Amino acid sequence: MELYSGRPQNTEGRLDKEIRVYDLLDRLSIPYERTDHEAAMTMEDCNEIDRILEVVICKNLFLCNRQHTHFYLLMMPGDKIFKTRDLSGQLGTSRLSFAEPEYMEEFLDITPGAVSVMGLMNDTNNRVQLLIDREVLQGELLGCHPCVNTSSLRMKTQDVLEKFLPAVHHEALIVDLPDYDQ
Repeated sequence: MELYSGRPQNTEGRLDKEIRVYDLLDRLSIPYERTDHEAAMTMEDCNEIDRILEVVICKNLFLCNRQHTHFYLLMMPGDKIFKTRDLSGQLGTSRLSFAEPEYMEEFLDITPGAVSVMGLMNDTNNRVQLLIDREVLQGELLGCHPCVNTSSLRMKTQDVLEKFLPAVHHEALIVDLPDYDQ
C-alpha cells in the first residue's frame, strides 16, 4: 500500500460513488491523502491501513430506532467499545439497533463494510443524523472510506466539519460515549 495525494489518476474499474466523493472533495477544495487496498470488512482489516494513513480510521455504525423512523450514522474511535444503551439514553430513544443494509444503500448509497461519513453526500433527503463521539473531534486528522472499502482517505477533521458537512446539508450531533476498559 502506498499513500497518494488526492484522487486516483486512473479511474478505470472504480465505482461511480467513489469518484463522486473525489469530485466533491476537490470541488470543496478539501485536501486529502488516499491509499488503495484489499476490501476492508472489519476494524482488524483497518490496522495496516491505519499505519499507512498514520491515523485511526473511524468506526462507523449505521443505527436506527425500533420503529425504523430515525436513522443515525455514528462515528467513533475504532478501538472503542460500543454499547447501544449508552447512546440510546443520550438520544432519548428507548432502543437502538443496527439498521438493515437496505436502508444503508437507500439513504447513503453504501454497503456494509464501507460505511463512512462520505455517504452523507448521498442523503439528499436528510434521513440520517450524524453522531460523532467527542473523542473523534480531538484528533486533527480522521480516516474514512470514500463510499467503498477498497480505498481509505485521510483529511483534516475541521475540513469535514466546516466544509464537507455544510456542503451536504448535515450537522453533527456530538455525543459522549464511555471508554470501557478493554
